[in-house]
Amino acid sequence: MLIKSAKFLISSQTHDKCPKANLPEYAFIGRSNVGKSSLINMIAGVKKLAKTSTTPGKTQLINHFLINEEWYLADLPGYGYAKISKETRAKWENMIKGYLLNRENLLTTFILVDSRIEPQQSDLEFMEWMGTNEIPFAIVFTKTDKLSRNELSRNFESYKKELNEIWEELPHTILSSSENKKGKNEILSFIEETNKIFDPSI
Repeated sequence: MLIKSAKFLISSQTHDKCPKANLPEYAFIGRSNVGKSSLINMIAGVKKLAKTSTTPGKTQLINHFLINEEWYLADLPGYGYAKISKETRAKWENMIKGYLLNRENLLTTFILVDSRIEPQQSDLEFMEWMGTNEIPFAIVFTKTDKLSRNELSRNFESYKKELNEIWEELPHTILSSSENKKGKNEILSFIEETNKIFDPSI
């Protein structure tokens, strides 16, 4: 898939304020500071499409982008960020879960995982919640350029071991790097193929 256009549409606090569900949609989510905004910019080929920040918790709303006038990309707030109040954390969780459970045109959620660190409980619990609620997702390992091949292989196997305890069949996984554009073609090819199953009559 060639990205010809990418533009910001709207920021929403609740799923019912999101754009009309008339196009296929893909959400991106992960723990705070996982490199989500950089990955989105890399995929879209626009440096400042999603706002990047060294401060975790930058994304606080559901941000929608229209890609190629054909599909939506939704940038969701990160989870697992400790330096916010319980009230704010609960508000974010309700917003995210309300979106994921009710967005009719959402075809796949890309869950971003930092490839440099061991499996995190918050990631595993979120994936299990997604599975329990039968919400399709794929896993994208970010920042793979920061590791040697052996380190990446070891960390990836560690994740597979954890996931095999929960899943009979592992979710689709993609290795990525915003620095060297690794994973871009695979993510876009996945979206291109998945778009074919979208039913505009929903």
